[in-house]
Order: sequence, then structure tokens, then C-alpha cells
Amino acid sequence: MVALSVLLVVAAVLAAQHFWTGRTQPVSAPEMVRSAPYEEVEGRPDGAATAAPPGAPASPAGAVIVVDVSGKVRHPGIQRLPAGSRVSDALRAAGGVRPGASTEGLNRARLLVDGEQVVVGAPAPAGVVPGAVGSGGSAAGAAPAAPVSLSTATVDQLDTLPGVGPVLAQHIIDYRTQHGGFRSVDELREVNGIGDRRFADLRNLVRP
Repeated sequence: MVALSVLLVVAAVLAAQHFWTGRTQPVSAPEMVRSAPYEEVEGRPDGAATAAPPGAPASPAGAVIVVDVSGKVRHPGIQRLPAGSRVSDALRAAGGVRPGASTEGLNRARLLVDGEQVVVGAPAPAGVVPGAVGSGGSAAGAAPAAPVSLSTATVDQLDTLPGVGPVLAQHIIDYRTQHGGFRSVDELREVNGIGDRRFADLRNLVRP
């Protein structure tokens, strides 16, 4: 009887221990960690988070706009910029304004829109307020007030055309001298330094 009683006590202890170790344990929820937005981590080469510039407009991660910068800049052409860029950013991306070129009439603080054209150094057409933006998104001052005559214009007059500098203006005059003038605007394609894109920019701004 004594041995049976001891056996029953041991079995009861083991059963109690097994029940205790197998009971349900409370589990804490994992701590939420906020992921940094795209704008906060983009500018650091080591991937560390940096704060976005104060007052920067909110834009989707990786959003890009495409603008055409022409006229008196060092590297005219298509520029791809982050959404929220301004005219000053477009000029910087194009290598900056050429020495002696005027930026009067350009609002360099203006926000850019996708697909617009920024022209540097061309006089504003009559009746257009400097700095205004037309329906096509181009900056005011994108063209001379009247077409420039290819057969009589001086280097300075040709230099007012978008994308035409002193060197290209001299090429136009050299062609005019060699061929006895221009009989049509299409002949401008044959001038050294004028490709299809530049001709497209100039054809409505000149006459033979």
C-alpha cells in the first residue's frame, strides 16, 4: 500500500508538471516600424535617410518631367528633371546660360510642367507680358516679334534666334554669300550646324 501511494503521488506530480509547461503563453504584437519615403533616402549615397527640402512639392516616387531647353544655353536640347523642378533647374541641367545672354523675361523660380519649352535670349513678341506662359506651356519670349530675313540679317540679328549663336550665325551668312542668298527657308537645312531639330525650331521664325 505504501509503495502504491508513493507511485500515485509521483504520477500526480508529473501530470501537474506536464500540464503547467504546456499551458498557453501570452505573445506580444511586434513593434511597427515606419519605412522612410523615397524622397528621404534618395540623396544619400550610403542609403541613410535624409529629410526632404523644406517646402518641396509632394510627388510620386521617381516622377520625371521632360522639357526642351533651347536658345542661348551651353547644351540646348531635351532635359529630364525630377517633378517639381523650376526653370533655374532646367537652365542648370543645360549647362547654364551662355556669357552675355540675357535672362530678362524668364521667371527662373517658376515651376516647370511636363512637355514645355524654355527659350533663353530671344526677345518677347509684341504684346506678350514677360514671364507669362502660353497655352502650349512655352515660356514667353520664345520667338522674335517678326520673321528674320535670312538674306539680309546681320550676325547680331541672327543671334537672337533660339539655338543660334555667333558661330552658327556666321555659317548662315557664309552660306548666303556662297549661294547668292536664300531662295527658300528649306535651304537653311544645308547650312553647316543646322540639323532637323534646329530647323524645326527656326523655320517659322525666318523668311528667305
